[in-house]
Amino acid sequence: MASRKSPKQLAGDAQAVAFAGEVQRKLSIWRVSLGIIILFLVIAISTYGAKSVIISRLTPRNEPWFASYVDVTATPFFEFQQMGSSNSKDAVLSFVVASPNSPCTPTWGGVYTLTQAEGDLSLDTRIARLQQQGGSVAVSFGGKNNQELALACNNPSKLLAAYQQVVNRYNLNTIDLDIEGQDLNNSAAGLRRAQTIAKLQKQQRSAGKNLAVWLTLPVSSQGLTEAGTTAVSQMLSSGVDLAGVNVMVMDFGHLSTLKNTLLQSQGMLVASESALTQTARQLGILYQRAHIHLNTAAIWAKLGATPMIGQNDFADEIFTLADARGLNKFALSHGIGRMSMWSANRDLTCGSNYVYTSVVSDSCSGVNQHGQSFASLLGAGFKGSISLSSGFKTVAQPLSSTAIAPDNPATSPYQIWSPQGTYLEGTKVVWHHNIYQAKWWTQGNVPDDPVLQTWQTPWELIGPVLPGQKPIPQPTLPTGTYPDWSGTSIYTTGQRVLFNGVPYQAKWWNQGQSPAASSSNPDSSPWVPLTQAQINAVMAKLQA
Repeated sequence: MASRKSPKQLAGDAQAVAFAGEVQRKLSIWRVSLGIIILFLVIAISTYGAKSVIISRLTPRNEPWFASYVDVTATPFFEFQQMGSSNSKDAVLSFVVASPNSPCTPTWGGVYTLTQAEGDLSLDTRIARLQQQGGSVAVSFGGKNNQELALACNNPSKLLAAYQQVVNRYNLNTIDLDIEGQDLNNSAAGLRRAQTIAKLQKQQRSAGKNLAVWLTLPVSSQGLTEAGTTAVSQMLSSGVDLAGVNVMVMDFGHLSTLKNTLLQSQGMLVASESALTQTARQLGILYQRAHIHLNTAAIWAKLGATPMIGQNDFADEIFTLADARGLNKFALSHGIGRMSMWSANRDLTCGSNYVYTSVVSDSCSGVNQHGQSFASLLGAGFKGSISLSSGFKTVAQPLSSTAIAPDNPATSPYQIWSPQGTYLEGTKVVWHHNIYQAKWWTQGNVPDDPVLQTWQTPWELIGPVLPGQKPIPQPTLPTGTYPDWSGTSIYTTGQRVLFNGVPYQAKWWNQGQSPAASSSNPDSSPWVPLTQAQINAVMAKLQA
């Protein structure tokens, strides 16, 4: 998310519970037995510690929350302190970055030091006013413009002091790391950031203070990029207890080599839902690789979504009011831990003097909002707050030994995947109670192989097998309908063969060229599989 330029830039505390007295009870045999059982379980769990897993548990104080980003240095200055009287009281203030002249000095937008921000922007005072009205703030480091502290500051001790200075000054219990652009692609800076944030979080917790850390990253409709998954991995391997990963469901055009076919055909909402679903899948794998097992609900609780309301940076990408309603419904139904938006500064209809609405404005959305706010639509149903959710911690629990029940052919709509099976492009199978569809010819590739990027697997997850589903009849050709393919035979145009039970038709004269290559390289292969319509026609003739 870009930090818009200012004129100067041109560009809870836990409470102790006292127990008085001691209740004397006569121990019955039942109580003694119960005590022995509990002791046994404690010992067993301790012994099993090497196989323990981490499962995020949301307490009533850790309810999902909504907070808009506020661009602190954009003009006209946004009066975020007045949000305390609205339904959306919280704000994520952005962006703290490195000073252009002093790389280890934190500044707001590269223009104001923390002291100058109070003098020129009354920032500390405005934060205090918001808090007086029941609101709370997080601070976001980074953004699209300027340099995040870890990218510019190479001195680990000075870098830690810079982060600590911001946390102390604003008494923060939640920070947001918005990593994108050159910063996201700098692995050394990423590792330096991760190690420093781990130290900062450990220090805060040792002092009895909470520090929730959110990592905000760009996505395509296929989820996190490789640089994004690396950023998450670096945080986990360095020991950062991430509150979650917040994905920027915006500006899809420049992130997809396919120019987002999904986006073009079905719009921003579907692309956003796809991005979130794929990121959830990736997070599960990343935590598993870090030896931290998360159940499905816990994964979604560690996920956040941030759309760019109204006109995005690409002219044909517009996040509408209807998209906001849809994304809110999707987020609540999946139990994501956070919803944000870029930005509160832009949450109103542009005035009549702003003609070119397809060009992004810092101070209006570029769409007619009909008197509605994106914040009210996106934030509906989110009852938590930044301050109350800061105590979120990952809790170790014993690994479940429950095995996945085998897929039942009688209740599966498609064939059960087999490592010996050969699957053409478009073939659907069932595996571990989910339906997958082949993206190209494949054999021996496990459908739920834990790969981070979708291009690494020939399978696309369609969704779960629903209760009550039955096998869907799949027309096949009887053995002997056509001769089996032979590598020594000569075939001419139009001849048909069976290869592993699948019927193919020759496009031209060939010999020794296996039909297996037709899906992986259909243009150069002399074979093309029969369509379902052709198979149905053949079956009709056989039955006549």
